[in-house]
Amino acid sequence: MSRREEKRAEREDRLAEQRSRAALAARRSGEDGDGGDARSGGRSGDRSGDRSGGRSGANGGTRERFGPHGGAGQAGGDRAGRRDPDGARDGVRDTSGRRSAARPARGDGAPARPREPYVPPRGWHGAGGGRVGYLDPPTMWRATTVQACGMWPFAAGSGSPMTGVPLGQHLFTGATVCGDPLNWFTRARYISNPSLFMLGMPGLGKSTLVNRMLIGLAATGVVPLVLGDLKPDYADTVRALGGQVISIGRGRGGINVLDPGAMGEAAVRIGGEAGEVLKAETHGRVLNMVAALITIVRGRPMDDHEQSVLSAVLHHLRERTAPGRAPLLPDLLRVLTEGPDRVRAVTLDRGNETRYRDAVDPLHRSLLGILDGPLGDTFTSETSTRIDPNAPAVCIDISGIGEADTQLTAAAMLAAWSDGLGTVAASHALADAGLAPRRWFFTVLDELWRPLRAASGIVDRIDALTRLNRSLGLGDAKITHTLKDAEALGTDADRAKARGFVERAGMVVCAGLPRTEMEELGKVVGLSQREIELVSSWSSPPGWGMTGEHEEPPGRGRFLIKVGGRPGIPIKVAITDAERRLHNTNTRWTTDEEAIEQAAARAARDVARAAGQRGPGGWPA
Repeated sequence: MSRREEKRAEREDRLAEQRSRAALAARRSGEDGDGGDARSGGRSGDRSGDRSGGRSGANGGTRERFGPHGGAGQAGGDRAGRRDPDGARDGVRDTSGRRSAARPARGDGAPARPREPYVPPRGWHGAGGGRVGYLDPPTMWRATTVQACGMWPFAAGSGSPMTGVPLGQHLFTGATVCGDPLNWFTRARYISNPSLFMLGMPGLGKSTLVNRMLIGLAATGVVPLVLGDLKPDYADTVRALGGQVISIGRGRGGINVLDPGAMGEAAVRIGGEAGEVLKAETHGRVLNMVAALITIVRGRPMDDHEQSVLSAVLHHLRERTAPGRAPLLPDLLRVLTEGPDRVRAVTLDRGNETRYRDAVDPLHRSLLGILDGPLGDTFTSETSTRIDPNAPAVCIDISGIGEADTQLTAAAMLAAWSDGLGTVAASHALADAGLAPRRWFFTVLDELWRPLRAASGIVDRIDALTRLNRSLGLGDAKITHTLKDAEALGTDADRAKARGFVERAGMVVCAGLPRTEMEELGKVVGLSQREIELVSSWSSPPGWGMTGEHEEPPGRGRFLIKVGGRPGIPIKVAITDAERRLHNTNTRWTTDEEAIEQAAARAARDVARAAGQRGPGGWPA
């Protein structure tokens, strides 16, 4: 609407308002008084308004001809004959612009019912009039064709995907966009691998989007697994979902890498040949985990004969450990010192003690380095908290380990992944045996650059996961900043494996990235020039705030979803208040007042949750 049309509409509304108020005043004046005189005067005023009262009202005086009741008729005529705002003398003008006489009283003597005042479409002028400057656009709703078919012809189709967790709105059309790796793999069949790789500059909402996926997938029965939360970004979300949070670090908690965990319990429960197969798999998982710890301490892989010796020691311990108890790392040292026949046979000592010591001493020294070195007591004692196979969500929090302690970070990450994936394998084994329902899992590996640089064993572990997650019934999300994080790895083989994470990902999600990085990513994913320009514009810094308020970066909450050679889907994510309370990666920058409020709110939630778990009388529900 142009400015001229707006002014014309305002004039029309103002005139209509004046007419309505004049009509209301005339009706109220005709209803004044009480008893027969008021009714008589009203009637005489109505009858003589056109003849006598109307003319006298217009000329400012009276004529000799009066109504039947004299003064009452004169008063009624004066009131009815006043000139209305549009110059009408005989009666009042109605809302349609036509003249109409004052409504007469009903035949039973009761006064006529007054008409409702006219309300302009955009409200009255002045304070409290409800005036609006424009009409709000209608609200757009999304529904299936079954639900929205009755709204035709006001329904329109949409090309954005509607399968999966609601992520946000399409940046250009405003349509709702839904998606996650598991639903796009199992239901929509958009992707051939249930994995997601996300890149973007810090502070643009990458972890927030993955948190939303965790919440949505947990609502459908999928179990989120955050196996190594480095900040932490997901611990509060997992607690809110009723899940399990396990802290790992010096003085916080530890993991016994020789503990078979959920796989050992499942093997006993299944029994028979299937149970023996699961026990053998458990042995291989424990062997690989100890070998990974030794690789971290040495800085190079173990020799082949050392792995044979280590496997023989583990078999010896399993045969001689009481049921229900798991051996510890110090038990490995004790067996190496004793030198049982099963272990000596692998070393080819031929009864020579010197040959035996020469074969096992390097392994002995590496195990001492684990126990007394930088890994400390994190892996020397019993597991502080086991993963609950029935938990709705699990987060292993390793944020207590310092960033400079790369060896302990790598060891904790490897131990967490070994324990978590063992729990997944145990769940599937029980489901295959008909002893438990089938469950799907979704793992998150945030800040991928940190574990990749910590040790080469992590790269191989993640590489195997990305190749086998379909057979494991496991979806995953990997988050990092740029592709250049892979270039910092030590060997060409590790760099090639890390770049393969992006190539094999079913979904690639890009937040704001520099143009050079987008062009490099385009060689792997296949980006158009328009998509490169769009995502590059999101990496711009915020403007200089003139009002002193917080200015958000232009790319915060904006993402481009790429699937194969399809055109990218740009979305914008608006977080809810609940998500904002659960996820704050800037907790170190909060003021004391905000920190106190957050701690009080967290304590109140914990108390409410504890109270909800108890029935009447304080007994457990």
